[in-house]
Amino acid sequence: MGNPVVHWEVMGPDGGKLASFYNGLFDWGATEAPGMDQYHLVDAEKTGVGGAIGKGVEEMPSYVTIYIQVDDINDHLAKIEGAGGSSIMPRTEIPGTVTFALFADPAGNVVGLVEEETPAAD
Repeated sequence: MGNPVVHWEVMGPDGGKLASFYNGLFDWGATEAPGMDQYHLVDAEKTGVGGAIGKGVEEMPSYVTIYIQVDDINDHLAKIEGAGGSSIMPRTEIPGTVTFALFADPAGNVVGLVEEETPAAD
């Protein structure tokens, strides 16, 4: 099996307004994540693959992307750059939550990588 799509994001200048838009149209039940301003999580039971709707960052205020799970983000970013893509955000760890990166494919589409979590040793 290939690397699975494990998350998606729909981001815009007003995350709350955007979450209300999608909740109203598709009944996704997006709820704001604790401690994350204007970042609303959507459970996989509502959409097939869990995701989020929220406020984009200054450099990318609006975007839609998917996140692909990989074993080693830095290894994949090197492969992506060798194949004609470019790194947008390097490997970034949010402790206790996720380790991710963003890249652009040769057509300029923004795609995310999520590093597979390794179980903690006992």
